Amino acid sequence: MSNEIKRIAVFTSGGDAPGMNAAVRAVVRTAAFNDLHVYGIARGYEGMIDGDLKRLEVRDVGNIMHRGGTVLKTARSKRFMTPEGRKQAYESLLAFDIDACVAIGGNGTFTGAKVFTTEYDIPIIGVPGTIDNDLYGTDATIGFDTAINTAIQAVDKIRDTADSHNRLFFVEVMGRNSGFIALNTGIGSGAGCILIPEIDSKIEELVDLLRKGARRKKLFSVVIVAEGNKYGGAAEIAKQVQESFDHYDTKVAIIGHLQRGGSPSALDRVLASRLGFGAVEAILAGKSQCRVGIINYKIKYTPFQVAITKNKHPNKDLVRMAEILAI
Repeated sequence: MSNEIKRIAVFTSGGDAPGMNAAVRAVVRTAAFNDLHVYGIARGYEGMIDGDLKRLEVRDVGNIMHRGGTVLKTARSKRFMTPEGRKQAYESLLAFDIDACVAIGGNGTFTGAKVFTTEYDIPIIGVPGTIDNDLYGTDATIGFDTAINTAIQAVDKIRDTADSHNRLFFVEVMGRNSGFIALNTGIGSGAGCILIPEIDSKIEELVDLLRKGARRKKLFSVVIVAEGNKYGGAAEIAKQVQESFDHYDTKVAIIGHLQRGGSPSALDRVLASRLGFGAVEAILAGKSQCRVGIINYKIKYTPFQVAITKNKHPNKDLVRMAEILAI
């Protein structure tokens, strides 16, 4: 297969994540080392449909590793969900003589890639890029470490004002329907409680915990809430708690899209470099319809079908530890 591959394309799709540029850089430079031509596709599947491809040389990715976001831009494409859109995308790749693709993104990106590779004979290797860290088949995703560092820095500042005013802060973090960001932010910031979708923590239990803290003369508390929590966002939970327990002056902070931006951490830069490198190596080895990941510090490949259908859950020991440390 490696002898047949001459030109590859790389694109970023879905939500942006710090470290995507480092992955693009690794793809381009690994490909160049192996005498492959690389094309960058702007705006993900939308750009693929429109034929928005540009040749990338080594010098084009020489100063992007430290930058947040994605130099290739990203988008979510409704057109790609249709057979007509995918046919047009395939014709665009044929026009540039593209032999294989590297798709950097999340579950939606890989779902589209699986359908596309089933319909058309073009290899695609996925690279997990999402701050949510909710993708099966990899211990970490690009952008996750930077996102939790951003969230922890924000919570550290919130703790200062909470301590000064005897306040109870409910801090909402991103993560869609997974609690990885919330769990790690809570542990790293010393939060008094963490509410995540994977654990059925009832409001009554939270109120009970806060009452115990008040009896110990605890002057303030910070509760981390995952945006996908089953009882609602931070504002809704704060309202329910306030109705049952008014010991603290209750406030709400939503960190929001700050977690997506910023220069990637060292961990994300190294992770993205390894994954981008591994994606090109997979193409040269004749692999397709799979996503590269890191499991126990080693590069592993997971078929798209498995990666998009299996769920990834927070470590139970980590959840238990967080509950103990929060007393």
